[in-house]
Amino acid sequence: MVTTNKPLNLVEFVINKNYKDTIMKKLIVTRADANVKEIADITIPLMEKYANYCNADFKILSEPAPFLTSDHKPHYRILKVRELLEEYDRVLCLDVDILLNKDIPNIFDIVPEDKIGSIFEDKGSRKSHRKAIMDKVQREWGDVNWREGYTNGGVFLLSKQHKDIFLPHNNQYYIDWGSGDVHMSYMARKLKYNIQELPFKWNHMTPFSEPWNNYANRFDSFIIHYAGVGIFDVGVPNRLEQIKKDYQTIYG
Repeated sequence: MVTTNKPLNLVEFVINKNYKDTIMKKLIVTRADANVKEIADITIPLMEKYANYCNADFKILSEPAPFLTSDHKPHYRILKVRELLEEYDRVLCLDVDILLNKDIPNIFDIVPEDKIGSIFEDKGSRKSHRKAIMDKVQREWGDVNWREGYTNGGVFLLSKQHKDIFLPHNNQYYIDWGSGDVHMSYMARKLKYNIQELPFKWNHMTPFSEPWNNYANRFDSFIIHYAGVGIFDVGVPNRLEQIKKDYQTIYG
């Protein structure tokens, strides 16, 4: 057999890339149950449309979590993703309380397969608190040189090679404040996975509209995330009403 190191020409490159994109199994997954039905009814159809655009399957995880965290919520329903990564090559995790904006690019083309893609939320008004959480988990579990880069699982892209991020640390999962986000961030450092910090436009939460970020307009972002209280506008009573209001602004 004759081998050659001749570089691929443009036509060969496009054919190979298209073939890889065709055979690679991609999934977009969100977590939802009856407790968030009103939000899910608004946001999930946009996720389904985006999955089709990305040539990805779409799934909703609604089964009970294996255990609850300190806030008595089923954050660790996300552990199901490890099992899904046995079937899929890449999985994009989206929280249900997000709105996908028009003309959002294909995130699978933005983040290389060998990297985890996430924004870092240790910024602005959240910086000191997230730093304290990073310090706390490392006092309890051991130093993994995690000084910055607190990932947010609301928009979180990973590949099959990263599935061990969902394993326990010394038979433990982090169940205190931050739960899954803290656990996945810690394990990513422990396992020395490469993380690509995405621009905030991929996960625009309220801190990214603060003065430190020049009052960035959320409607200029690809994804708006109503995490926590999730209220951007004065006078809006709750995040459901904020999501309804913003949906009308974008799609109304």
